[in-house]
Amino acid sequence: MTVTAPLASHPSTAAAGPVDGGHPDVEIIGVTKQFGDVTAVDRMNLSIARGTFYSLLGPSGCGKTTTLRMIAGFEQPTAGEIVLAGRPIAGVPPYRRNVNTVFQHYALFPHMDVAQNVGYGLRQKKVGRAEEERRVDETLELVRLSGYGKRRTWELSGGQQQRVALARALVNHPTVLLLDEPLGALDLKLRKEMQLELKALQREVGITFVYVTHDQEEALTMSDVIVVMRDGRIQQQGDPAELYERPVNRFVADFIGTSNFIKASVIAADAASGKATVRTSEGLTMGGTVTASGKAPSAGDDVIVAVRPERIEVVPAATERAAATGWTVVPGRIQQGTYLGDQTEYRIDTDAVGELVARRQNAAGAGNGLGAGPGDPVLARWHEEANLILVD
Repeated sequence: MTVTAPLASHPSTAAAGPVDGGHPDVEIIGVTKQFGDVTAVDRMNLSIARGTFYSLLGPSGCGKTTTLRMIAGFEQPTAGEIVLAGRPIAGVPPYRRNVNTVFQHYALFPHMDVAQNVGYGLRQKKVGRAEEERRVDETLELVRLSGYGKRRTWELSGGQQQRVALARALVNHPTVLLLDEPLGALDLKLRKEMQLELKALQREVGITFVYVTHDQEEALTMSDVIVVMRDGRIQQQGDPAELYERPVNRFVADFIGTSNFIKASVIAADAASGKATVRTSEGLTMGGTVTASGKAPSAGDDVIVAVRPERIEVVPAATERAAATGWTVVPGRIQQGTYLGDQTEYRIDTDAVGELVARRQNAAGAGNGLGAGPGDPVLARWHEEANLILVD
């Protein structure tokens, strides 16, 4: 497949002016957005580098869609500034910003065929017919719809319609492509397929994607950088592995994946190493890594220990209970076991730390391999390297 250079370039526009290649594609500087007494976005600062796939992730009402709409020009900040490719865009209307938006509902024109839908923006810009046909054909090839130009949109599957919407946005060679939960209308299997296609497409065209989603798996699958938002504020941003392995607070640890949360207090802390030793109310002592940025906890501080389910081993109760150095071993009983194909998830009642959720990888052809069911005694054990100590 051949993609011509303009798809990966950033042509200047009357609104944006000449582009300085040293600038990020999007800068959000001290931006606040209020709707009456409601603050949807609160003093946000964000720099989105050129050619990256950014995801704004968070629950409904956290401000992620409002942020996207301000970049697009559909909303104006109450305070602060947004800069696109090095130029402030305050007061620039949406149609003069070199960004395009793909929504969950594709808004394709049913009276137009696929090629006419894709070329709509080019016709609005008075692009010549030959150039329009060339760019439409090129973009349809890019989204794997070559030969579909004469089809009506209502003859296409949901995934194909989604590709048409993407092609219509990409054909204009935007500096930034904004995507507002565009896969939400697709079934689970197709959504997973399109996640991989979207990331591959972004890498191929080299255009900056800013993607809004509430689906943490979707964000982990596609993103170079994830921005986790809550109540209009950024909680943490980083690559998927960083957010999963080193969440800075309980909200991020709970929103990105699944965690067990254990209340404890600090016995000792070493700011230099980022390590701490904690004790639960039941007298269980364990070490761990402090993940929150800023001030290290002091002795006596209340903290939360987060442990990912896949880091907890579940073994038969007859296993030796003596804990090796750095290991925590907790007896309990299985409350529920859920077979998930490649793994089995266990909910375990313990006296020491309450309920624990653990996941055990299933051996090929051997089911869960543990041979235990509801009510059976087991041991849950994990190493202190799995303990993430959260100060909040």
